[in-house]
Amino acid sequence: MPDVKVLQEFLAGAWVDPAVFSLRPDYRAVLLAVDGLVPGASNEAGEKLLQEAEAAARAALDGRGIEELPHVAAWREAYKSFGAKPQRTRNSLEALLRRASSGLPRVNRLTDLYNAVSVLHQVPLGGEDLAGYAGAPRLIRAAGTESFDTVTGGDEVLEHPEPGEVVWGDDDGVTCRRWNWRQGRRTQLRDGTTKALFILDALEPMTDAALDSAADDLAARLKNLGLDVAIARRRLAAPHHSNEGN
Repeated sequence: MPDVKVLQEFLAGAWVDPAVFSLRPDYRAVLLAVDGLVPGASNEAGEKLLQEAEAAARAALDGRGIEELPHVAAWREAYKSFGAKPQRTRNSLEALLRRASSGLPRVNRLTDLYNAVSVLHQVPLGGEDLAGYAGAPRLIRAAGTESFDTVTGGDEVLEHPEPGEVVWGDDDGVTCRRWNWRQGRRTQLRDGTTKALFILDALEPMTDAALDSAADDLAARLKNLGLDVAIARRRLAAPHHSNEGN
């Protein structure tokens, strides 16, 4: 039986480096730790949700470029602030929006669900396998010596982030480079994933209310992926942050 207290304890250890908040004081994240998920292939419900997300993307982009969407523009500026080139390394939201016109990927019902929620709410959203974690998640500015295991050209390789790069990681190294650009192999979601961590990233002009709405939507849909799904939730933000607009 999934134990929500274990999930809460895991999230209690999550933290953001003050150097990241110095870079972007408006940054906020909502973390969802989930257990009890029942793996499954892409299905009719997921297909309907993906089609809804694709239609929403087309409507949002009607007559304007992706870079004109307010939250995409904010993340492009955030990437520039630590030296990344947003035209070459696109945040996860922008990457999905660019695929929506030709069709979002169909992977499995868990990945399909969170990709669709990301597009519907226009928020970068990462999903990772909790079983691959070593210690609690943390968002830091990298020293440049941390390990990041990935695949390049079909080969497994070990990379290192650039010094000062904003990365998610744990005790064993980097789990996601450039804030929300590329996830590592060690913690990637798999077809058999039953425990997962989801990270929703927000910058202004996205409000706290809009971020919470996206997290609420994701949590409600995750509850349908098993009979005993347990979810713990935590918000990370800079001290004294206030963004309560609707």
